[in-house]
Amino acid sequence: MDYTLTQDAPDTIATECLVVGVHENGVLSDAAASLDQALDGEVAAIVQRGDIEGKPGQTLPVVRTNARARRIILVGVGAHGDCRPAAFREALGGAARAVADLHVASFVSFLPEIVVKDRSASWALEQAVAVTGDSLYRFDRLKTRAVKRPSPTGCTFSARALDPAAAQAALAAGSALTRAVSFARDLANLPANMCTPSYLADQARALGERAGLTVTVLEKADMEALGMGALLAVARGTHEPAKLLILEYRGAGESAPIALVGKGVTFDSGGISLKPPANMDEMKFDMCGAATVLATIQAAAELKLPINVVGLVPATENLPGGSAIKPGDVVTSLSGQTIEILNTDAEGRLILSDALTYAERFKPAAMIDIATLTGACVIALGAQAAGLMTNDEALGDELTSAGQTMVDRIWPLPLWEEYQKQLDSNFADMANVGGREAGTITAACFLSRFADHASWAHLDIAGVAYKGGKEKGATGRPVPLLVEFLRRRAQAP
Repeated sequence: MDYTLTQDAPDTIATECLVVGVHENGVLSDAAASLDQALDGEVAAIVQRGDIEGKPGQTLPVVRTNARARRIILVGVGAHGDCRPAAFREALGGAARAVADLHVASFVSFLPEIVVKDRSASWALEQAVAVTGDSLYRFDRLKTRAVKRPSPTGCTFSARALDPAAAQAALAAGSALTRAVSFARDLANLPANMCTPSYLADQARALGERAGLTVTVLEKADMEALGMGALLAVARGTHEPAKLLILEYRGAGESAPIALVGKGVTFDSGGISLKPPANMDEMKFDMCGAATVLATIQAAAELKLPINVVGLVPATENLPGGSAIKPGDVVTSLSGQTIEILNTDAEGRLILSDALTYAERFKPAAMIDIATLTGACVIALGAQAAGLMTNDEALGDELTSAGQTMVDRIWPLPLWEEYQKQLDSNFADMANVGGREAGTITAACFLSRFADHASWAHLDIAGVAYKGGKEKGATGRPVPLLVEFLRRRAQAP
């Protein structure tokens, strides 16, 4: 998708499709009012008839033959003067889907002019780019039949609410975010027979070449020499070789980096503790944390953020086999701590434990791990928010605020010492599960034992990283949250 800007009035633009907003109670946006005047009151008449009520995301296509715009899409944007960020994003998504249904090659949108409560005009334009790209995203590279209705290839946004420099900056930020989210979704949507640990390593190297990153890939022998017994234990049942990917973006000299650690289980069968067959196909999404790390670093590099970031991705499959770890086995992690394996389906925390220990050698200013870790988090928070657990309240507040800004929300859960007792083991320093109660929290308690020398936060993205059922596919979350977090850290003194 190519994005451009315009300062022209809506009634002067010749285009296949023009998008303008309509508020509730028959109130036209400024762009819709300008268009209405040029069309002798036709837009107002349509609204007054009740054909569109102005509810967020509601759309009404109007075909014109005597206007410079061949088609007009009226889009509901909510109450006048009280358009909330989530409602605005809903309107943007509805508009993009309505445009796609019209089978046009390009369109012009005046939705960035809508005043959004507690948000700037730059935010509105950036979100317009990002949400439009996200809504028009398709993963059809593996289909052999031609797509009947291809997505538009060009979009022009009104930038009349901003000065040219601010508008270009917002456009660049929105475009970078769109590309990052699409990159994450592409990686996660690939089937596990294609997106293997080796494929992720190749993608990391390719990203390094195009973005100027330092990329290191640790192989099995390297990890054995280091003593990464937890990560390698998970890989014992598969023929696919495990990898540890390390990507370094340097935008701020010798300052301490932010370490992002993403779970990269490219397929999770549960191992010997085999998952039930229903929906096991969705376990190709168990590397969404890895995809998030690669995509976030791509955006940081593209935006040339003055910050240092190191991304670590422990990548493996988790399969049953003659060499697979078994319940009751004890393994030794890179930190030297021993772990009793009570459930081989609690593998994500094992590979993350070694990656977190390895990350400490970079002396990071903060460590954030991102993982589709527990089904319990899906039960607790659904698809609305990722779970947040941290040993640093200030870091948690930063992440929460960034998520609120990007409408990519997270919600804090406690990490009290009392929960740690559930990980007690008779035979090792800890067990890898702590029972059914508070499963999301005890998983974070486990990880906290490998991040006790750093400011650390854990994001459990099991409920937000992908959708199941008829809409099955990766969402690209929480890339927007993390990009905003890095942008803020980069601006901080």
